[in-house]
Amino acid sequence: MTPPSAQAGSTGTALQRVTFTLNGEAVSREFDPGRTLLEVLREDFGLISPKNGCAPQGACGCCTVLIDGKAKLSCALKIAKAEGRSIVTLEGVPEEDRALVAECFTRTGGLQCGFCIPGMAVRGLSLIESNPTPSREDIVNALKQHLCRCTGYVKIIDAIELMAKVKRGERLPDPEAAGGVGTRLDRFRGRQFALGDWKYVDDMTVPGMKFGAPRLSDHPRALVKKIDATRALALPGVHRVVTAADVPGRRYNGLIEKDWPLFVAEGEETRYVGDMIAFAVADTQQIARRAAELIDVQYDVLEPLTDPTKAMLPDAPKIHPKGNLLSVSTIQRGDVEKALAEAAFVEEGVYTTQFIEHMFLEPESCLAVPVTADGNGTPGLHVYTQGQGVFDDRRQIAAILDWDIARVKVQLVSNGGAFGGKEDMSVQGQTALCAALCGFPVKCTLTREQSMRVHPKRHPIKMHMRVGCDATGRLTALWARMIGDKGAYASVGAKVLERAAGHATGPYKFPVVDIESKAVYTNNPPCGAMRGFGANQAAFAIESLLNRLAARVGLDGWDMRYLNILRQGDCFCTGQRLTKPFGLEKTLLAVKDAYKNAKYAGIACGIKNVGLGNGMPDLGKGTLKVEAPDRIVLRTGFTEMGQGLFTICIQTAVEETGLPASIFQATTDTEHDLDCGQTTASRGTVLGAAATQAAARALKADLDAGKTLADLVGREYRGDYACTYTSKLGAEVEDPKTHLTYGFATQVAILGDDGRVAKFIAAHDVGKAMNPTLLEGQIEGSVHMGLGYALSEDLVVEDGHLKTSRMRDYVVLRAHHMPEVETIIIEEPDPETPYGARGVGEIGLVPTAPAVAAALEKFDGVHRTVLPLTDSEASRFITDPAWKPKG
Repeated sequence: MTPPSAQAGSTGTALQRVTFTLNGEAVSREFDPGRTLLEVLREDFGLISPKNGCAPQGACGCCTVLIDGKAKLSCALKIAKAEGRSIVTLEGVPEEDRALVAECFTRTGGLQCGFCIPGMAVRGLSLIESNPTPSREDIVNALKQHLCRCTGYVKIIDAIELMAKVKRGERLPDPEAAGGVGTRLDRFRGRQFALGDWKYVDDMTVPGMKFGAPRLSDHPRALVKKIDATRALALPGVHRVVTAADVPGRRYNGLIEKDWPLFVAEGEETRYVGDMIAFAVADTQQIARRAAELIDVQYDVLEPLTDPTKAMLPDAPKIHPKGNLLSVSTIQRGDVEKALAEAAFVEEGVYTTQFIEHMFLEPESCLAVPVTADGNGTPGLHVYTQGQGVFDDRRQIAAILDWDIARVKVQLVSNGGAFGGKEDMSVQGQTALCAALCGFPVKCTLTREQSMRVHPKRHPIKMHMRVGCDATGRLTALWARMIGDKGAYASVGAKVLERAAGHATGPYKFPVVDIESKAVYTNNPPCGAMRGFGANQAAFAIESLLNRLAARVGLDGWDMRYLNILRQGDCFCTGQRLTKPFGLEKTLLAVKDAYKNAKYAGIACGIKNVGLGNGMPDLGKGTLKVEAPDRIVLRTGFTEMGQGLFTICIQTAVEETGLPASIFQATTDTEHDLDCGQTTASRGTVLGAAATQAAARALKADLDAGKTLADLVGREYRGDYACTYTSKLGAEVEDPKTHLTYGFATQVAILGDDGRVAKFIAAHDVGKAMNPTLLEGQIEGSVHMGLGYALSEDLVVEDGHLKTSRMRDYVVLRAHHMPEVETIIIEEPDPETPYGARGVGEIGLVPTAPAVAAALEKFDGVHRTVLPLTDSEASRFITDPAWKPKG
């Protein structure tokens, strides 16, 4: 096989001839022996189905290939070890097996972002080859080397089980024919994702492309005295080293506060270990990374400020010129001290949550390509991003370059997971600057270790609460003080702590509240958006205290919640009266018997806003363009990141027009004025569908008037939706409406006699199940993430340095750790949203950790106040490979 390109000798090492068979063809050539098999497959042979999620850590399974017929990881295997072997990637398996993978994973909903799936599929094929009738347990055991952050594994196991059945002669289920709202339409581009044919940013190549790599700060707080690129520039293949001195425009950027430097300049202090000092640009990724290591930085090392409480002291060093207190959010209603004094029972506690790493399996990557912006030859850029807000990326890149915004086009490349962690720019600004300065395309992809250092985390929040109730158990008052570790930069942290305050009561009636929530800068990693956005931290505290009050009153967890949940007409924590119907009570009733009949069960309810709200507009924008008689392109301003947004928008268009789903394509870019802001706050389905619905109805009107698609080629139909009536948190208005709508849930964790979580039940009011398969996958994946939050995940930071720097050290649940998950779907439509839908992206893990904590307390009598719950049997089962049940 003749490779399209070669990277031989890129690190200067003597070459070594290696002979092997690749996808049935003989290969014999010289390679740098320091390179891995994964690098050679991807870079030299253009085989992109093996993905790089953690190389060379060998922890995620995304790089799995067949070596001599057995599924093996390619990222930790040096190319010399391939001598004499037969290597087969998913591109090289027989066509009937490729079709089997594509159909089974798509039909079962066994993929979301898709990044991990090609490796899983290879593992599944290998298993079925050796065991044609695998049990679900066999499949789970086969997947032990693999991670998925999206699905919760349930539907991946379904897919491999279906592959085996079809291999044995059983019939593959037919695909959904109609494709409208409420059907189980196959995921858009699902087959491409399953086979690894979809090109994520790191899979993309363009002629003349070079590579960028960052030089990160060595210290969380240090004065940068001198940056010396001499050794880096002397390395053959290096084109340029870019620093703060090269930034022509605005160097400090950010989604809300402009406090995050593109590069830290000489004479400035670093604020965390992910700060970027410089970028090296070189012919290959290996050379660029080596060059970045050779950039010498002289520092005056300073003591980092890592405790948010100490950071608020008057004599604390200022991390930013305005000081260390980013924001204060308050909610006050009634006289809390009087109400607590009059309460029959009062419980008080301090609850603490941890730093959480998003651990999306696709590391950050960006490709910037110089283009001509207009007919006059004005230089421009075409930037391929995986970010959650292409228009925010565009604005910030244009500001960095000091260019008119029209010179920058940003195109979304559907990403390999985000969960909030790709709202802030990571390497987009630096990569775009390098391409603009150098005049050739530049791609930068972070290593897993760099990714963990650079992007924002979920906020650790310390919550001190006092809660009172009357003698019957009715809640009377809540006093709460919250301090969130903002880390080095603002990101959206002020909004996260605002949301934590607004959800401090959980979905319960509290006539009197006094809540204060602070976001505080430190020299720890920045914290920003992550699934739940402050609501899950607040839920851990309030749900735990509800259980303690219930015990005082003599009620069980279910009865206490049924007595106090919000019902139509009640006032939520933010002051908003919930005048529209919602199904929280139905979710509670759905789990009643399971909770009351279990020996060791914990229960928790959840509420999560849908939409930004709190005085900010929620916009939906979309277009449908008839590009051919058999092709309509759907554009939305929101990001597809595995949640199924494009599929939902297509189903909306099908529902409204009656046209087949197969003629619709979906994309997101900045060529059209579709700026909706970030894809966040569980709002993509509601706002994206609303805009698509409006555009589709306009198209339908022309079709009903007798026009055909052939007549309409070139026509574009626009849809816009705006919710602009929400009130700011704490605004003194008569009838505050802080959010468009909400998601609601009740969840139950059931433990076995060995203390492990044996079953998890998630009952959710979704308004309308737009696509039941995708919906179930979202909830199962949320539960998986919530169980990790409760039991095992902890990004350990000491003195501003990450002590958890490898993927394997950060314990994400694998398939064999997962309990049985039962999803119960309640549909109580919201009359104000398209088809009554509510967002479910975040609510799925809001109640999870407190439900687990309550079950553990039933099991061993310990009331736990710190996440994760590592002193429990349920946690030890996950974190200790030698765990055995007691007795």
